[in-house]
Amino acid sequence: MVGIGAGPSNLALAAAIDERNRTGQRPLTMTILEQKPSFGWHPGMLLEGATMQIAFLKDLVTMRNPRSPFSFLSYLEARGRLVDFVNHQTFFPTRVEFTDYLSWVADTVAASIEYRSTVTAIDRLDASSGDDARWLVRRSGPDGVRELRARSVVVATGLRERLPEWAIRGPRLFHNHRLLEHIEAADLAIDRPHHFLVVGGGQSAAEVVQYLHRGYPEAIVDSVFNSYGFQPADDSPYANRVFDPAAVDDFFDAPADVRTELMTRHSTTNYGCVDLELINELYAAEYQEKVTGRQRLRIRPVTVVESAKTSNDPTDGVRVTLVDRMHGTRTVEDYTAVICATGFHSVGVSDVLSGWGVTPERMAVSRDYRLTIDGEPLNGLYVQGATEQTHGLGSTLLSNVAVRAGDILDTIAADTDLAAATDLAAATDLAAATRGA
Repeated sequence: MVGIGAGPSNLALAAAIDERNRTGQRPLTMTILEQKPSFGWHPGMLLEGATMQIAFLKDLVTMRNPRSPFSFLSYLEARGRLVDFVNHQTFFPTRVEFTDYLSWVADTVAASIEYRSTVTAIDRLDASSGDDARWLVRRSGPDGVRELRARSVVVATGLRERLPEWAIRGPRLFHNHRLLEHIEAADLAIDRPHHFLVVGGGQSAAEVVQYLHRGYPEAIVDSVFNSYGFQPADDSPYANRVFDPAAVDDFFDAPADVRTELMTRHSTTNYGCVDLELINELYAAEYQEKVTGRQRLRIRPVTVVESAKTSNDPTDGVRVTLVDRMHGTRTVEDYTAVICATGFHSVGVSDVLSGWGVTPERMAVSRDYRLTIDGEPLNGLYVQGATEQTHGLGSTLLSNVAVRAGDILDTIAADTDLAAATDLAAATDLAAATRGA
């Protein structure tokens, strides 16, 4: 099979394939195509001390197979830190450590990962191809253009940055996903009186605010968002059941209006919300600055950006018009940099199937993650991640990558075994006919 995208979803599938192959069953092989030059997982947001918002037990394998050699605990043992992590007494490793875990899996699995590879097209093959391949994947890479034949293709192209309409990318205006690389490129002196604007009211926005406020002690950091205050994330046990593996079936089978309602009701488990501990830390910092009279952290609720003027000169700042929606007032501010922590959207398969002439409205994903067009499943073409509207809130998160990989592998393995049995039956019939002749 061919996997498109070397993120957690396809790494989880690669790990599941390795485990299956070790049992002596009919072996499966996987090649993963990845645009990046090397493995990376949100490198622009690997802020010092930032922790995961999900327990390490929801790694790439444990929820599917607690005995897997690709678990986070196996990684800790391989790195010589198992005892130290146990003594740390936390369920939530830092993002830096979890990224290293993902990189370890990428280096450990048998799947071939071809970096700097951009998929340009996926085409269906004729049934009479003779090698059981159903798909032709074209990709361009360092060695030129190449074609891969596969019985199954698994598309997991991840998320794409969402920017507001007013946001024109520039050296000093960018998405938080690329925070560290832009900050490094700007080479901002720590002891200078910078002025930063962070747009957004979710976890990432709050983390960026804290990072800039701590990292630049002479800077003023403005935080603007639509709500009246940061809303705490709901990580209570009952609410977290929305991410359980069993919730996928419940969600998929529910009427469309019920799914929409549940998405709204449980949005504060993931969207536009902040860990309560971080909220309290920011509030304490803001309050202390009011006490001292030197206010560098400025929380500006119910405020939106009306316009932003950028320059291609990397040394120029950004002039922003802000609107306080509560009072109807406008202010114009000059900022050293503007960071948009405005979320992501799922890419899905629209890019890789762009040559098919099929509109997104005609595409859907079945319960077993096969792509459907006009309600007809396409055998051997699977989608990971871009299924939130049908498979629930956990679709773009780590919560269900392990179980989902197992579900997809079961379908692929059954399909492959069926093809092998069909080939064997055909060969047996041919042999019998030959003997008879």
